[in-house]
Amino acid sequence: MELKDIKAIIDLMKKNSVSEFELEKQDFKIRLKRGGVGGAVVNVDDAPMIAYGAPQASLPGSNPASAATPAKPASDELEITSPMIGTLYRSPSPESAHYVEIGSEVEAETVVCIIEAMKVMNEIKAEAKGVITQVLVENAKPVEFGQALFKIRPN
Repeated sequence: MELKDIKAIIDLMKKNSVSEFELEKQDFKIRLKRGGVGGAVVNVDDAPMIAYGAPQASLPGSNPASAATPAKPASDELEITSPMIGTLYRSPSPESAHYVEIGSEVEAETVVCIIEAMKVMNEIKAEAKGVITQVLVENAKPVEFGQALFKIRPN
């Protein structure tokens, strides 16, 4: 990935108020996170780290420990979350059936949806054995990094 591509992603993040972005392909991984002062921090595995803008800062009166701790589901259900920003598609093509529905039994390697990011279709797997209990995102809608997509009851 070239520097101009990284800058384009940062510009898109600013324009769309996206706080985090992650892309992983084969032996390349990039993670962008906008800082509290409007800057962005770029982490690229297998490449030098490049930082843009000011370092991340917490807001006055905020609790950084609680902000970094993800919310736990209220029950014993697990959440399948988005590993990147992009557009979620519940089927491989518009005329195909959805990968999973509520009540579908899944294995760890079961594809539950695809997310299109930068014109690349990324298969998202359940990563746990269980039954789909909720579909939290509509087909062809944008998703953010870490956003809950499905809930699964492990078995």
